[in-house]
Amino acid sequence: MSVIQGKRIVYLYRLLDEAKTNDATAIAFTTENSTSISSDSDTVSTKSGSIRVPKDPETEIKATAIFSSENDEIAKKIKSAVMNGEMLEIWEANLDAPGDDTNEGKFAATYYHGYGTSYELTSNSEDHAEVALEFAIDGKGVDGYATISDEQQAIADLVFKDTKKDTSGE
Repeated sequence: MSVIQGKRIVYLYRLLDEAKTNDATAIAFTTENSTSISSDSDTVSTKSGSIRVPKDPETEIKATAIFSSENDEIAKKIKSAVMNGEMLEIWEANLDAPGDDTNEGKFAATYYHGYGTSYELTSNSEDHAEVALEFAIDGKGVDGYATISDEQQAIADLVFKDTKKDTSGE
């Protein structure tokens, strides 16, 4: 058994309308993510005493990141989605849980559909500008395996690069 560092859990985002044209992307310089699942319940009186009847769970995802030119494009898309009620896709992936067999090259992930409910850009004279995002999720999410490219991992986390010039694009 081993602990999982927070930076190994990455979140990727995409507007649902762009599913056929764009890959999902991580938000650069993310400082914190959270997924919160809660369920209320009603109390029902019976002849035998009170019982609790649970309601459907509600899921909320939050993200906070240093605002930068690297995440400006996805931040603008999410801001637009909040303002226009556009559906987003969100993947929560564990980079310490690689798939095997038919899921080789992928990572354990939960896939969500939801709407942006809050976009907050804060800036003060002493700190970096920061963007805080909140999403209300439809349904419960679906567990599976997601492809996380090297480029997507690089956005989510600083990865080692060699001292030689990068010729990967040639």
